[in-house]
Formats: sequence, C-alpha cells, structure tokens
Amino acid sequence: MRLTCPYCGERDRREFYYLGDAGALNRPDPEASDVEWDEYLHNRDNPAGVTRDLWYHEGGCGAWIVVTRNTLTHEVLATELASDVKGASA
Repeated sequence: MRLTCPYCGERDRREFYYLGDAGALNRPDPEASDVEWDEYLHNRDNPAGVTRDLWYHEGGCGAWIVVTRNTLTHEVLATELASDVKGASA
C-alpha cells in the first residue's frame, strides 16, 4: 500500500506508523468519567469498508496525516494533514 504525504508525496506505507481510528483526535475531556476514558483507551472498532485512520510519517517529515481508505480493497481514497482535520472540526 502507498500513502501520499501532503509534504513528501507518495511513499510506501512502511515509512508510516499506524495509530488507529482518526476519531482518536477527539479525546474525552480531562474531567470525563473513568468509563468514558476506558472506552476511549481500550475499545476499538474493526470496521470493514471505508475508514479514516491516523498515520505518522515516521520515516519522513514527521507529519501526522489522516488517511481515508477502504479496509476491504486497501484503496487509499484521500490523505490530509491531521492538523487541518482537527482545525476543521474545532
């Protein structure tokens, strides 16, 4: 699989570190209940189909990117800087 870094261009996925669901950008409030934090930290979905994932360009520029991809076909549909995504949702 190849990912396109907004700064470095298309690269092999081995240059990137996979974090997981891009929803991880939406952390619970620091004062959230233990149940909410437990859910956030330990429970993950395993969806089949289109997902938005957070990747770190570890072997390159160090950017965090959100990758929209299909887990069934491995087709990469879009990549964007995580900072842009977080700023748009704020």
